[in-house]
Amino acid sequence: MAKQKEIPVYMFTGFLEAGKTAFIQSTLEDKRFNTGEKTLLLVCEEGEEEYNPDKFWGRNVHQKVIDDPAMLDEQLLAQWCREIRAERVVVEYNGMWLLQPFFEAMPEDWAVYQLLFIADASTFVTYNANMRQLVVDKLSMCQMIAFNRVKRDQDKMALHKIVRGVSRMVDIVYEYEDGQTEFDEIEDPLPFDVNAPVIDVADRDYALLYRDMFDNPRTYEGKTIRFKGVAAVNPKLPDGFIIVGRHVMTCCVEDITYCGLLSKGQPVAGVSNGQWVTAQGSVHYRFSRIYGGKGPILTLDRVEPAAAPEEVVATFY
Repeated sequence: MAKQKEIPVYMFTGFLEAGKTAFIQSTLEDKRFNTGEKTLLLVCEEGEEEYNPDKFWGRNVHQKVIDDPAMLDEQLLAQWCREIRAERVVVEYNGMWLLQPFFEAMPEDWAVYQLLFIADASTFVTYNANMRQLVVDKLSMCQMIAFNRVKRDQDKMALHKIVRGVSRMVDIVYEYEDGQTEFDEIEDPLPFDVNAPVIDVADRDYALLYRDMFDNPRTYEGKTIRFKGVAAVNPKLPDGFIIVGRHVMTCCVEDITYCGLLSKGQPVAGVSNGQWVTAQGSVHYRFSRIYGGKGPILTLDRVEPAAAPEEVVATFY
């Protein structure tokens, strides 16, 4: 049986009046992106600006409006796709909606090729302060965030820190009021020395260590790390193994997850479940069902009882 052809999905998300419609309009007018493919344009948020289909290159874009999250239905989306024999899907997604309902509603042959977050630089900090969960939801999944309406004298570091507090992998682009654009080139030094004989991680920096160990495994392979964490002793783990880690909050109290490192070695014998410890050991990346793939396994050479840190839940900021 022949494999079903994959339909690429290009998502543009952001909050009201951030400039999504204008961005998509210019994209679909650009013959480098739009060469006449049959395109299903899903509009999940209607602002003051409207599309001008007559200017789309190729004139083969079919628009459907989704003004209620309840309309995110797999059968309906598949039906619209069949009706126009769509070759791709472009989505203007409502920034007030979480992304997961859309992902769950996607037909099986749809695949997200790109997710772009468009943000108004003049309001983004306020949105982050008042709607942190929605901001994190978009930043954790997008490949790029494009800040528009940036003033030349604006503090871009404030924008940069919000983005990097969620992801070190997202590309950041600034578009100034005069139309000029530039990529973010602010360096993000880690708060610990990855070249030290022992990478000593402060209590406040565990979340950054954990994320960076998965993002940049080559940096940590064979290195020795020392950090404070709470032990998880589980009979389902292989003999001689425990997990040492911290509870990490990404955006809000509803989003706290235990993020631990699989650890082994003689020192684990005296460790009890839920005990706070200072752990030290060497890192090697191996396949483990605990991680669902390849991940860091710590060979411990020292485990010492420790007092809980002042902030028991670690954060990225």
